[in-house]
Amino acid sequence: MLYNGHFKGRSSLFRSSGGREVKSSFLDFLKSNKVAVPVGKAVEVWIVAGFVVLTTASFTYMEFVTSAEGYFPFFHLGCLLIGGLAVVSLKRRYNKIYISEAVGAFALFAVLMSLFTAPVAEALRNLIR
Repeated sequence: MLYNGHFKGRSSLFRSSGGREVKSSFLDFLKSNKVAVPVGKAVEVWIVAGFVVLTTASFTYMEFVTSAEGYFPFFHLGCLLIGGLAVVSLKRRYNKIYISEAVGAFALFAVLMSLFTAPVAEALRNLIR
């Protein structure tokens, strides 16, 4: 099958062409799929990302202060980070999502995540007694 570094009897996809066809088709693909983000949309995404970072940082600080030594809720923090990434990527992807909707959705998600941590469960248990 191999003859002087070329595949003999195969389609042009498998022949060695120095990568010219692949390179040109890849460049054509990149030119046709340019992603131009307007400045206003980029600012909105940065505002939502800033809110996500501040909320996650405040959650981390409060859990560090209130949880017992060695019982930091890393799972909850990971879920909060993944949820924040999802909200920011949805805001970046879809134009019709308002800033207030994205911020509100993440705020409700952060409250939900904090309800299932040990310090909040202990406080609710003490409140019921």
